[in-house]
Amino acid sequence: MRIIILITSLLIAQFAIAIPTIQHWQTANGIKVYFVPAPDLPMVNVEVVFDAGSARDGAKSGLAKLVNGLLNEGSAGYSADQIAEKFDNLGAEFTNKVDRDMAKVTLRSLIEPELLQPALEMVALLLTKPDFAPKSLERVRQQLLTSLKYKQQSPRDIADKEFYGAVFGEHPYASSPDGTIDSVIALTREDLQKFHQQYYVANNALISIVGALDRKAAENLANTLAKLPIGTIPAALPEVALLTEAKTIHIEYPATQTKVLIGQPGLQRGDADYFALYMGNYILGGGGLVSRLSEEVREKRGLAYSAYSYFMPQRVLGAFIAGLGTRNDQTAQAIQIVQTTMRDFIINGPTETELKEAKQGITGRFPLRIKSNKSIVGYLSMLGFYNLPLDYLHTFNANIEAVTLPMIKDAFQRRLQVDKLVTVTVGGKL
Repeated sequence: MRIIILITSLLIAQFAIAIPTIQHWQTANGIKVYFVPAPDLPMVNVEVVFDAGSARDGAKSGLAKLVNGLLNEGSAGYSADQIAEKFDNLGAEFTNKVDRDMAKVTLRSLIEPELLQPALEMVALLLTKPDFAPKSLERVRQQLLTSLKYKQQSPRDIADKEFYGAVFGEHPYASSPDGTIDSVIALTREDLQKFHQQYYVANNALISIVGALDRKAAENLANTLAKLPIGTIPAALPEVALLTEAKTIHIEYPATQTKVLIGQPGLQRGDADYFALYMGNYILGGGGLVSRLSEEVREKRGLAYSAYSYFMPQRVLGAFIAGLGTRNDQTAQAIQIVQTTMRDFIINGPTETELKEAKQGITGRFPLRIKSNKSIVGYLSMLGFYNLPLDYLHTFNANIEAVTLPMIKDAFQRRLQVDKLVTVTVGGKL
């Protein structure tokens, strides 16, 4: 045990030295910039993030994803092949992604000016002048429709769709970022253009930079990307309504296994209960094979290969989810064990031993979570997007160490209600 504590302490000390202070400023047109110098490798990782996730779809589900997916499919006369060839020739990697809260594009490049600068200029072009050409639109639409048809045959995806719909009701989080087959078919080029004009604007964006650059070079990088027009900041998302009663949904599917999701609205980014709930959930179902759910469901009874739980904090209340897969004939028993384990945890909280081991596990592994520039740039985007403190990374382990048993018990009793859970099952007849 002393050896484990010593190793953990050394990792924490190395972590504190390895992470410099996050630098922060705004471009002339109001884009927030977050920067961490990382001189060890001659590379730079850049993310440009917009409040343009699927929560902004409105009645046109799938719109945010289709807009983001078409950014590199044609811009200012460059075809998709030409854009891909441009990045390849520069040794740069470009990716794009959408979730419920945010849309992002990322660039990874060598720092030599003759490689980095044209890569940045291409990204700026993709962000400001997407063509949304009809042929490209139809090609990407068909790709998305193919994915949606596949997901209609996936028990996990079926369960996800039903779960989010039941937990979030009329809230924008209820819809999948992928949309539906009908909604994606109905989207028009004009829909995409209007969405892009509304949300891909300077005062709705932030830029995160991690790489072997000094402050001046980082400012020049940000200014190259800061060619977005100034627009209107989107209205705040509506609050998520808490559940007033339990809901149980079963969807029959021809399989020997049943997929189970159990949960309700959980917490949001910046929540005062975040660290208590994070720590508590690590003990309940987030710590892998050493968690209570795994112990009760897998180790003691062999009802599932894995049983887990997690909070998905978002701009407003995201989901708390517990899940497992089990044989059809064991589904009722497995659900009962999950609910009983959750109820016991909420009422009694964890033990001193569980708390101590969880703190060692979380703080000891945290340096590994930010060991790459890619990981750090993702954290910068999270901090900026959700307006979290700039010392978040530096104080993470201290905040974990400060969590007490009463804090966990109090937070879980206030935030989770076992008698108001959504339970979704997809599998054979129960």
